[in-house]
Amino acid sequence: MAIAVEHFGRTYVSDTGTFVAVSDLSFEVRGGEIVGLIGPNGAGKTTTLRALAGILRPTSGRVAIDGHDLIADPLEAKRRLAFMPDEPHLFEYLTVNEHLRLVARLYGVADFERRAAALVEELELRGKERSLPGELSRGMRQKVAICCAYLYEPKAIQLDEPLTGLDPRGIRTMKTSVKEQAAAGAAVVVSSHLLALVEDLCTHLLVLHRGRRLFLGPVQEARTAVAEMSADASLEDVFFRLTEGAALAPASVPPAPQT
Repeated sequence: MAIAVEHFGRTYVSDTGTFVAVSDLSFEVRGGEIVGLIGPNGAGKTTTLRALAGILRPTSGRVAIDGHDLIADPLEAKRRLAFMPDEPHLFEYLTVNEHLRLVARLYGVADFERRAAALVEELELRGKERSLPGELSRGMRQKVAICCAYLYEPKAIQLDEPLTGLDPRGIRTMKTSVKEQAAAGAAVVVSSHLLALVEDLCTHLLVLHRGRRLFLGPVQEARTAVAEMSADASLEDVFFRLTEGAALAPASVPPAPQT
């Protein structure tokens, strides 16, 4: 299993008290699947993504990437994953090409020149190889981060609002690239408030609300998760009914993976 989350929980403790951001969350993402992670603000999406990336340590439960526990075996787990936050973090004094070369050295990428050239072409960065981040638009910087993420062929890819700053052509290119990564065997998690993107791009849906899982399953089955929801209802309608407390059908939430 490329991504396995078992009874994950994350609690924050401060001087003002204890806050449970995510509670008892279990799900799996297989190679070839694109899971749309959606939920209202404060649902626990960012906490979940950061735990999947190894940035946050679980308070309880387990997160594994390609069979490697992120706590017990973090180096091997992180070798197999790529995480792109909603705001790309690039090195101010490295060019586009130097970013790619650095990633290739860190991850031991064979045939760097061919792979880098193909990604630069695919993501429409041709002619920008010697540009610094400060010389690039927000959308271009997003594409550089994606190139770096794809370069070492990760088994798991996590994208937080991947379309931010992209023009219509860039949006189409990004969606195509995500589908191609999944088709090549990567397990992909996409977190976005753009429900039209999720419906168009994702094979499966994970809905969080107040730190708990409301629905997990194929996108086309989400409509059956809400009583009296019509077959032609939009994902937006489904989302609002789920998060506003509509009753779930008993079969709509698969059982948690067994530990």
